[in-house]
Amino acid sequence: MSGSSCVSWEAISAIATSVAAFGVLLVLWQIWITRAIAQLQFEDALAREYRELCTTIPAEVFLKESLTDEQYKQTFDEFYRYIDLSNEQVSLRQRGRISYAVWESWCAGIKYNLGLPDFNKAWSDVKTRTPSFQELRNLEALDFRSDPKYWAKVRQGAE
Repeated sequence: MSGSSCVSWEAISAIATSVAAFGVLLVLWQIWITRAIAQLQFEDALAREYRELCTTIPAEVFLKESLTDEQYKQTFDEFYRYIDLSNEQVSLRQRGRISYAVWESWCAGIKYNLGLPDFNKAWSDVKTRTPSFQELRNLEALDFRSDPKYWAKVRQGAE
């Protein structure tokens, strides 16, 4: 009787261990899902900020048409905010806060926008007037082809 009792306790212990392990895996999965949702919400908030900012810039700019000097002066603050947001996006990717898939899209957008005549003019003006926006300067110097997430690792390896 005691022999069969041991087997039953061993079976119960094995089942309890399996259930506990499954519970741990379930908790880890829930943490992963929660983190992924938070990441998406964060990236969506930045995308929303970009879209809102772009509504303040005349559509002609995005159609590769040049603004008049007066329009450019009136829009310069928005160009500056775009440059600041772009620099922040590079910095966030550098710190691993932005996923690679989102970064690829944003990087292509930054490169495209800075290639538009009035964005390019504003970016040139900003670069000559301030040493700020080093992350964006680095991205441009690397022809928008390098992932900022690995810049620090490359620099550390070179030292």
